[in-house]
Amino acid sequence: MPAQDPAGPTQEFVSDVFARGCTSRAAFEDVTSKWASLALLALGEGRYRFNALRRRIDGVSERMLSQTLQTLERDGMLTREVLTAIPPRVEYSLTPLGARVAEQLRGLADLLEASVPELQTARDSRERDRS
Repeated sequence: MPAQDPAGPTQEFVSDVFARGCTSRAAFEDVTSKWASLALLALGEGRYRFNALRRRIDGVSERMLSQTLQTLERDGMLTREVLTAIPPRVEYSLTPLGARVAEQLRGLADLLEASVPELQTARDSRERDRS
């Protein structure tokens, strides 16, 4: 059995999403942006070509989707595959990490979709109180 360091683990091996410089915090910020969350949810359904993904995520601009996909690829959440065809096509799919994150986001999305009446009641009540 290896001896344990009495000082505990070094800071470089401690992950803490609340710590400003932690890689997990940066990835959390990336994943929880509106467009990234929606892209991960859509890609959780299967592979998508860019334009099909843009149609699936209603309201996202081409530029914003492109930036979002680049960020998610950098974070290891998805892969971009260039298919040799005429014309060339690009398809996006989730990595194993991206699939695990998408699964967690799917649970949150399902909860929110099932709670629409409750959400709408709260919003209506807030609007009445402001009037």
